[in-house]
Amino acid sequence: MPLPRLLGQLRDEVPIYGSGGFTSYSIERLQQQLAAWIEQDGCRWVKMKVGTAPDEDVHRVSAAREVIGEASLYVDANGAYARKQALALANEFADLGVAWFEEPVSSDDREGLRLIRDRSPAGIEIAAGEYGYDPFYFRRMLEAGAVDVLQADATRCGGYTGFLKVAALAQAWGLPLSAHTAPALHLPVCCAAPGLRNIEWFHDHVRIEQRLFDGSPVPKHGCIRPNLTRPGHGLSLKAHDAERLSAH
Repeated sequence: MPLPRLLGQLRDEVPIYGSGGFTSYSIERLQQQLAAWIEQDGCRWVKMKVGTAPDEDVHRVSAAREVIGEASLYVDANGAYARKQALALANEFADLGVAWFEEPVSSDDREGLRLIRDRSPAGIEIAAGEYGYDPFYFRRMLEAGAVDVLQADATRCGGYTGFLKVAALAQAWGLPLSAHTAPALHLPVCCAAPGLRNIEWFHDHVRIEQRLFDGSPVPKHGCIRPNLTRPGHGLSLKAHDAERLSAH
């Protein structure tokens, strides 16, 4: 049977946010990618990377804001900043309408995340959790008051069972949950997870999933839907394509 139904399906579709905007991109490429997720896929949120060259980040974020209209802008530092540096940038990002600041400092620095969460402008949410591997990791983060949005990755936190445990913890703390990357893999469990906000529509993973798996979801109006006519997670390997690529 389809996994969404087996896991206790709560919703027929799951919102996605476009994610990429790598720091290696030119301004032009950054703008083109973010705008395409909004115009072609209907995304309400888009995310870009920051932190490689902090002195350039405000300029890059400003360039992103120019092309995304009313869509929400997320930034992801992957723990690149020091605490005071992240706080200073949070204020500048807020002026540019940034709504989500992911891992402004290391996700292992729970006190630092709490400091930035408490002192950042009210419009910015602090997000982290993608590296969590067991329920105790997520509980410690929640007890520390480190995040406004909890992230989890089923490939790291114990599969679908572990992901649902994280969803229950987030629900108990009254916080939303967001799935980290691998959207085709996360779709079935995200249809069943309580308190779910969205799935990361990550550029690299989407490209791989669509190239190598039949049944990979296609966005429509900013959401992806499971195929309930297929059993399990609905994916099957394109063996010929995989074999051809392995030859390289």
